[in-house]
Amino acid sequence: MCSIMAWCTDLADRKQFTEGLKKTVSRGPDGMRILDTGKGIMGFQRLSIMGLTDEGMQPFCRDGNSLVCNGELYGFRETKKKLENIGYSFQSGSDCEILLPLWKEYGIEMFSMLDAEFALVLYEGKTGTWIAARDPIGIRPLYYGFDPRGNIMFASEAKNLVDLCEKIMPFPPGHYYKNGEFICYRDITHVSSVCMDDLETVCQKIHDKLVAGVKKRLDSDAPVGFLLSGGLDSSLVCAISAKLLKKPIRTFAIGMKEDAIDLKYAKEAAEYIGSDHTEIIMTKEDVIKALPEVIKALGTFDITTIRASIGMFLITRAIHETTDIRVLLTGEISDELFGYKYTDFAPSADEFQQESVKRVKELHMYDVLRADRCISVHSMEARVPFGDLDFVSYVMCVDPEKKRNVYGKGKYLLRHAFEGDYLPWNLLMREKAAFSDAVGHSMVDYLKEYAEEKYTDTEFEEKRHSYIHAAPFTKESLLYREWFERFYPGQGEMIKDFWMPNQTWEGCKVNDPSARVLANYGDSGV
Repeated sequence: MCSIMAWCTDLADRKQFTEGLKKTVSRGPDGMRILDTGKGIMGFQRLSIMGLTDEGMQPFCRDGNSLVCNGELYGFRETKKKLENIGYSFQSGSDCEILLPLWKEYGIEMFSMLDAEFALVLYEGKTGTWIAARDPIGIRPLYYGFDPRGNIMFASEAKNLVDLCEKIMPFPPGHYYKNGEFICYRDITHVSSVCMDDLETVCQKIHDKLVAGVKKRLDSDAPVGFLLSGGLDSSLVCAISAKLLKKPIRTFAIGMKEDAIDLKYAKEAAEYIGSDHTEIIMTKEDVIKALPEVIKALGTFDITTIRASIGMFLITRAIHETTDIRVLLTGEISDELFGYKYTDFAPSADEFQQESVKRVKELHMYDVLRADRCISVHSMEARVPFGDLDFVSYVMCVDPEKKRNVYGKGKYLLRHAFEGDYLPWNLLMREKAAFSDAVGHSMVDYLKEYAEEKYTDTEFEEKRHSYIHAAPFTKESLLYREWFERFYPGQGEMIKDFWMPNQTWEGCKVNDPSARVLANYGDSGV
């Protein structure tokens, strides 16, 4: 991870800018550089992942243009060779150094060409134009706001812009900004024609495309590790990686001391793939103490995101403190494509697909946000193989009737795609447990108890009505909102709403986001 920021006016205050940029120093602890373009300021904080020499430090400048980018550009070496063949030379091994030559050759077409997760800001010197863009899923964070004079600002995190902008909003994924407009260059959820491949063909393509997505994300000049929850998604990422690398990988799992559901499954998966495995145990005290730190890091009040982030926050902190790992592969974005426990209640294939579209479009506010912030706040980079653009695009196009749970087993396509020697059968077919429950049911119970003790019923009713947007509906959600407002005052609209099952579906009318409250939870997490 790196941190980027830009204040797009010649009236930008360098001191205020520097103070804002420093708020995300954990994203880029290896160096900071600020550039005055003459028409504004751009800044960069570096976490060295590709091209570890000083020459890889940004902002990059070429032909009167300047650029800062937080991103990973997969397959950049091949692109770099093509650019060298037409006369470009490069000073570093950084993947992002190719962006300015690509801009000169292709302009805005560049964005749709990139196989990447990225957020960037570019200043075009000849025209005096500021351009910003974000990857189609929003895996890399980017926010924007306007200073009191109406000049736009961009930054990796909302915390960079607090005190500088009255209203801060997430930059829409798959869009670029130019001349005051946000323009969509790719809607990753758009299906031009439904893929009617037969079941075996679909599963073979899912297999091949996910393996390719994992392989790309193993390319790093810095040490790589793996989060292993014991669930299907992270276990598959680890199993594929172990096969590709043909050597023991380093895996990490976390759970509550008393009732961690997934630790035993993570250990079983680790033993099967032969990884160098580390278990981290957390206590009730750890959970409660970490809560405000987690909310400050996340910049959200969403219940599901906060619950699921506590374990990830604590495990990544331990990895940062005890290892030299700089890159972590994770299992996010599988559920949005293949279904949650609650999507078993989807009344039709069309509604299943529309729910998937909604979830993928909102990923940048929930699961992707969680992975980015929990990992970057501890000076590491998150890589998400299930977010590979080719993989996501294909799965979104698959006939939704095949993606529904018509097999008596959720996410069957993914499971069937990896039958063989990737994982033990019982792990491959194991029912899904939500991460916030899988680290231990007691963790969520402790959080609810803590919130219950904070407010009387009267206080809860009085305080929750002071919020118009996404009003708290439980004492736990009020607790999170109040912490959020301390760190991000008045910025609640950054988060669209609470992540909840589709309340319009029979079986999903619940008052808690945990899958544990659903009638079909059954053996999940046992």
